[in-house]
Amino acid sequence: MEITNDIRYVGVNDREIELFEGQYVVPNGMAYNSYVILDDKIAVMDTVDGRFTHEWLDNLSAALGDRQPDYLIVQHMEPDHSANIAKFMQVYPNAVIVSSAKAFTMMQNFFGTDFAERRVVVGEGDTLALGKHVLTFVTAPMVHWPEVIVTYDSTDKVLFSADGFGKFGALDADEDWACEARRYYFGIVGKYGAQVQALLKKAATLDIQTICPLHGPILTENLGYYIGLYDTWSSYSVESEGIVIAYTSVYGNTKKAVELLAEKLKAKGCPKVVVNDLARVDMAEAVEDAFRYGKIVLATTTYNAEIFPFMREFINHLTERGFKNKTVGLIENGSWAPLAAKTMRTMLEECKNLTFADTTVKIMSAMNDENKAQIEALADELTKEYVAQNDKTANKNDLTALFKIGYGLYVVTSNDGKKDNGLIVNTVSQVTSSPNRVAVCINKQNYSHHVIKQTGIMNVNCLSVDAPFSLFENFGFQSGRTVDKFADKEPFRSDNGLAFLPNYINSFMSLKVEQYVDLDTHGMFICSVTEARVISDKETMTYTYYQDNVKPKPNTEGKKGWVCKVCGYVYEGDKLPDDFVCPLCKHGAADFEPIK
Repeated sequence: MEITNDIRYVGVNDREIELFEGQYVVPNGMAYNSYVILDDKIAVMDTVDGRFTHEWLDNLSAALGDRQPDYLIVQHMEPDHSANIAKFMQVYPNAVIVSSAKAFTMMQNFFGTDFAERRVVVGEGDTLALGKHVLTFVTAPMVHWPEVIVTYDSTDKVLFSADGFGKFGALDADEDWACEARRYYFGIVGKYGAQVQALLKKAATLDIQTICPLHGPILTENLGYYIGLYDTWSSYSVESEGIVIAYTSVYGNTKKAVELLAEKLKAKGCPKVVVNDLARVDMAEAVEDAFRYGKIVLATTTYNAEIFPFMREFINHLTERGFKNKTVGLIENGSWAPLAAKTMRTMLEECKNLTFADTTVKIMSAMNDENKAQIEALADELTKEYVAQNDKTANKNDLTALFKIGYGLYVVTSNDGKKDNGLIVNTVSQVTSSPNRVAVCINKQNYSHHVIKQTGIMNVNCLSVDAPFSLFENFGFQSGRTVDKFADKEPFRSDNGLAFLPNYINSFMSLKVEQYVDLDTHGMFICSVTEARVISDKETMTYTYYQDNVKPKPNTEGKKGWVCKVCGYVYEGDKLPDDFVCPLCKHGAADFEPIK
């Protein structure tokens, strides 16, 4: 298969495999991808699984014609990609292996040799010229083995991404990419979200037009979609709104409680309810769902003074993959000494930023009226924001929304008549209570200032502490004049027709401008409140919380210069120009401080 004029696909499809890595069901097989770059020098990118040696060598020979390869680039040492290294070196005795130092140590373990006489060791930023193609190597430790490198071809703008952006399924499998890529990611790579985030930040500096992974299809279109999903997954953010119920049931009573809860959740407006019987569902699918949605209910029986084995296995899968940033509800069942809820809480203690529902459903053998009331209360807790988001069920005059205002961070949304817009502000305050008046200050240079002066309306979205840094990047580091900040998003709308955010807020207020005060660099809009909704009870994101817990810590080690206090961008140099503007967040020199 031709990928570009000079790059060929020489991988294989495995339709015989039953379990990938001995545990993942792959009904549509697997692809083991390998590539050849044809130039003055020829580079082969990785090998394939040992069961396909001859098929791969045949593919390679057909791509090479009468030429010989100069390099074998080994990005990842898992045997499904590295099994044929020794065989390749026998068939092509003049070739040289290019890989990381850790990879050569692993080759010694796998093959009894580290190819000391026929190797080139590369690290971060090293390059290899093949002719017109120049390859740059980027280290990707623990994505998801310590030796991993990825390779960027600056000529054809191709990223060879190792196991990144891979998926289950043979190359010709006719299936949705995201479903099997998600299951693959959380099953295999999911523990290493921080490392994936670090790699994505490196990749953001590259002009990538094609992604060539070691599993799954070559990606050539809508790369922002795939990269966006990886950013969501690796930051442990909510991908889809909805609630997952994962349960085990011995005699059917816990199942009945789960079925009743699922009915209640749907009736109260939950957009998606997923129910997984852990004794019967593919465990990898259940794990995928747990990370995909923002809320989960765990329901199980007390078993041997602990919990049912399938639930224990499921929670172990979650905790070892860094489960975080979720709302958790618990249902326990026990005939004489229920301990399931306590056990599940204890198992989840090390998970970060979990919010447990106030209501725990406690069943003694079979459901009774008290349990049904508990299930109703749990459903109310879990669907509060869905009720508030729905025009038909929302309380649109809940002025306790004003109590959410603090020295926090907000997204102010507006509309210029063509598209929705939004920006981050940190100056929102209530100025009077009778009538209710709210003041919002916005920098005049912001496009939103211009729009709101024209339209006279806005929505103030009060951000909650679960808001990820990507939200601040979207609404704070780019201009709504040139960027559609709601592209690929489906916002909810208030009665004034403006957007309000579907997640990461605890309330919003619709405001009508009554007075404008010119404050030189800023404008103050003094507004009446036309609508106010409380979405959740989560804490408001304060500026301090953002600085301490959300904004990535800048990498200033060994550097001399200045760092942006807003986004962490590092300017290296003895003097920061007075007119310098941060290329990321667009803040000026006043928001930079010296690196200490």
